Amino acid sequence: MRWSWKIGRLAGINVYMHATFLLLILFILFIDWMHGHDWATTASGIFFVLVIFACIVMHELGHALTARKFGVRTRDIILLPIGGVARLERMPEKPREELWVAIAGPAVNVVIAAGLFAILVVLGIHPQWQDFRWVGGDFLEKLMVVNLWLVGFNLLPAFPMDGGRVLRALLATRMEYTRATQMAAHIGQGMALIFGFVGLFSDPFLLFIALFVWMGADAEASMTMMKSSLGGIPVQQVMLTNFQTLRPDDTLSHVVEQVVGGWQQDFPVVFGDHVLGLLTREDLMKALSQNGSGALVRDAMRREFLMADSHDMLQHALTLLHAGRCRSLPVQHDGRLVGILNADNVGQFMMIQSALRKKKKEAGEKGSGSGEAPKDGPDYLF
Repeated sequence: MRWSWKIGRLAGINVYMHATFLLLILFILFIDWMHGHDWATTASGIFFVLVIFACIVMHELGHALTARKFGVRTRDIILLPIGGVARLERMPEKPREELWVAIAGPAVNVVIAAGLFAILVVLGIHPQWQDFRWVGGDFLEKLMVVNLWLVGFNLLPAFPMDGGRVLRALLATRMEYTRATQMAAHIGQGMALIFGFVGLFSDPFLLFIALFVWMGADAEASMTMMKSSLGGIPVQQVMLTNFQTLRPDDTLSHVVEQVVGGWQQDFPVVFGDHVLGLLTREDLMKALSQNGSGALVRDAMRREFLMADSHDMLQHALTLLHAGRCRSLPVQHDGRLVGILNADNVGQFMMIQSALRKKKKEAGEKGSGSGEAPKDGPDYLF
């Protein structure tokens, strides 16, 4: 994700902090300044927030490590002002596995809260549930309450919280996965309406949560519908077969001519039938600004990249495309480069298929209304 800085690596997973996270720190400083707090109180508040986000990182790590057990990799963990995000390459296909991945995060917070409670008991401190104070209260007690709050909030049955995925996994054991996703999304959006209504008359922050839940539920339902519509379609029916390649000894000035004179933005770099690398638009611009147009492609190309096979299913290729952090994916077959797949032509393919399905549906309804049997035409695929 852009505007993110790497702050560490845990269990082989990079952890990033988004630039907007600094806004949270500035907000805390502003609030403390408005209330006339001294620097010691302000520093304590910032430290408390950082410890909370350390707990959130552990929460996301719980998701990531559980997903790893089921063969699902995690690209990275990103800290945002509203929490953390573990970006899995995909969710496990089996509902039971998705259930375990979803509950692993809240389970980590339960363990943290239980550990803090045990420490408090050993220290002779009894949590004051009825007289709990955020300001001036015991540090460990506040941290325990925060972790319990994280458990409760994340288990709300609404996307994108963990509870929405738990609900979807449970529903998927009794119905088709797409239908389970739609039902879980509808429940989540219903909760968003409730949050928004209550927020109008009480806490405006609930309006923000309502918007967050509504958009998350809609995005999850749309993504699942897209994956369902792409099922069973091989890459060779969607990939671009009319494309240009580069040689490692070509100059960047030659690449610029290809970009200006055509539509292509990303280029496979080949030597014979072997794909050596991939030169993206971003890599080209960076190399031009640093080394000029006389530099060679071999010095600017991306050597680490993913490739798909033309017989792969499109859904699998899209997973590779997303994991590779690149708009284009070289496609090979029997060791030979046969095409390129990118998000633009996948989107065009989906629009064409949607238009054809709409036309076919209208023809079927018209034929049904006139007493004639609808005629089945071919499904046109790229």
